[in-house]
Amino acid sequence: MEQEYGLLDTDEVDTPGDEFEEIDYTDTEADRIARKRDREFSQFRKRIKDADQFKVEESVFDEATYAALYKLVQDGHIDAFGGPISTGKEANVYTALGEEREVAVKVYRINASDFREMGEYLQGDPRFEEIAGNKQAVVLAWVRKEFANLKRAKRAGIRVPDPIAVERNVLVMEYLGTEEGRAKRLAEVHIENPQTAYEVVREYMYRLYDAGIVHGDLSEYNIVVHDSQLYVIDVGQAVTVHHPNSEDFLERDCENVANFFSRQGVETDGEQLLAYIHEHADPTS
Repeated sequence: MEQEYGLLDTDEVDTPGDEFEEIDYTDTEADRIARKRDREFSQFRKRIKDADQFKVEESVFDEATYAALYKLVQDGHIDAFGGPISTGKEANVYTALGEEREVAVKVYRINASDFREMGEYLQGDPRFEEIAGNKQAVVLAWVRKEFANLKRAKRAGIRVPDPIAVERNVLVMEYLGTEEGRAKRLAEVHIENPQTAYEVVREYMYRLYDAGIVHGDLSEYNIVVHDSQLYVIDVGQAVTVHHPNSEDFLERDCENVANFFSRQGVETDGEQLLAYIHEHADPTS
C-alpha cells in the first residue's frame, strides 16, 4: 500500500520575516538559578550528572545548562529524561517524557569547539552583529531563532516538530519517532511514491518562502517520515528573505532537493524547482 503524503492547512503569516526583530540573548531564569544554587537545584544537578545517559556527555552541560533543564522540569515541560537520539558538534538531542507525550530535548553546547558552520547564516543578520565575538550570546540567540522558525513554519502549514519551550540553550519540541527509535530521514527509507513526496516537499518550500523563510540546509537528511507524513527538521539555520544570502540558500536548497528526487525517478532539476517557488510565492506581500 502506497503512502499518501498530505498537506496541512495554513494559518495566515502576516509579515515576510523577522530578520530585523531583536532576539533577546540576555540572562535567563536558568542563569539566575545557576548562580543561586539552592539545595533543590543542587540535588537535581547531581541526579542528572550521575545519570548513565549523560555521563559521557558531560562536556555539553555547564552550570546554567543544568539550571535550564531544572527550570523546564519545574515548569512541567519535562517529567523524566530518556536516552540520546543524536549527538553533533553543536548540539545533542535526547528523548524525554513531557506532560502528555514524549518530547525531544535539544541541548546546544555553549563550549562547542567550532561554530564556523553557523557563520554563513549569521553574517549579514543585523540581530547578531553586536554579539559576533560572544559565543555564549550567539548560541542563546540561535536557540531562540530555531524556536521562532519552528513556530513560523508551523503557521505556514509545514509539518515540523511542534515547538514546546525554550530555556537558555535548551529547546523542547515534539519527538518524531516511535519506541523503536527516531523517525527515519528520507535518505534512509525506500520511497514508494517519490512523485507525491516531491510535490509535498516542493509545496513546503513554496510555503516557507511565501512566509518569508528559506531553510538554508534542506536535503534528504533533514526531511523525515513520521506517521506516514513528511516533516522538516533542523530549522535553526533558516533565514528570512531579508538576509543578503537568502537567494543563494534557496538555490542550494532547490539543487539538493531536486537532485535527490531526480535520483528517485522524478523529472525535475534545481532550476525548475526554483522557478516554481518564485512563480507561486510572494514573500513581500
